[in-house]
Amino acid sequence: MGFRRWDIRLLTKRITKFEENVILFCKKVPRNPITIPLITQLVKGGTSVGANYCEADDAESKKDFRHKTGIVKKESRESKHFIRMIVAAVPKLKEDGKPL
Repeated sequence: MGFRRWDIRLLTKRITKFEENVILFCKKVPRNPITIPLITQLVKGGTSVGANYCEADDAESKKDFRHKTGIVKKESRESKHFIRMIVAAVPKLKEDGKPL
């Protein structure tokens, strides 16, 4: 069973909100030699979720869609990892990282 149109719009809104929240979270992280690479990785991975979802939405076949949504999943998991690493480096951000 495929997604209904409203499901896709809701997912797109949630992805966009996630990306915006990633950016806001990263702005709170103090810059130092440990956090700078983590911030960079989180911004790259977190904001690529939406770009890759756009690619998936324009897929040329079901196989292509599955492949591209797989990339979205991988980028989402990677973002989760870097949020955890930032919280490990800056424990005071734990509550800010939880909703992400």
